[in-house]
Amino acid sequence: MSLSADFSIIGHRGAAGIESENTLRGFKRALDMEVHAVEFDVHRVDGELVVIHDDTVDRTTNGIGTLSDFSFEQLRQLDAGDGERIPTLKEVLDLIPPTVGVNVELKGAGTATATAEVLRHYSHRQLVSSFDHKELQNFVAIGSGIPVAPLFGRWRENGLEIARALGAHAINVSDRIANLERVNDIVDEGFACYVFTVNDVQRASDLKDMGVSGVFTDRPDLFIEFSRTD
Repeated sequence: MSLSADFSIIGHRGAAGIESENTLRGFKRALDMEVHAVEFDVHRVDGELVVIHDDTVDRTTNGIGTLSDFSFEQLRQLDAGDGERIPTLKEVLDLIPPTVGVNVELKGAGTATATAEVLRHYSHRQLVSSFDHKELQNFVAIGSGIPVAPLFGRWRENGLEIARALGAHAINVSDRIANLERVNDIVDEGFACYVFTVNDVQRASDLKDMGVSGVFTDRPDLFIEFSRTD
């Protein structure tokens, strides 16, 4: 499984550098920029999977407080930017054409089972990732067969061991730790490597030359020609 046939340009939280992140409007904008895939985050609130990055609403909406302070209905009343609501996982997947890949990042406990249940109804190329490797382990244990990728903002000496234990397809790493030696180690172990968050086309090209399988970007508008050639 790969998010595109060659080198994936992945819209980070939709098109977070030019539209309100994790909104339907932002995902539409990313699709307009011909991304190969989109990445977004899911939390579980009142049994519903909502697409939002933080565990508070302060940064990305006109509300204040933690997600747990809100019911699902109350969350849906908030403005997530330009009049957009916080979308559900199903709303995002319904919007994205099956030809475009999706990278769903599990945020918070209790997201694994519910996410697997939703994803099985969709035919997108799918990758599920998380910094919470325990939650990712829970996702794998469900047996959906959907590929997974542990996330690393800082490298851990047992990073490859963690990925092997998960039976991971890929390892997703921060741009600041993506160097030739580390990428080689990841790829030599048989994992794909995706790098976040890359907003410079030359840097993306350099990472591709290293053997990276794709990059997450806030600025898919800068990568339109890059996308068309890969």
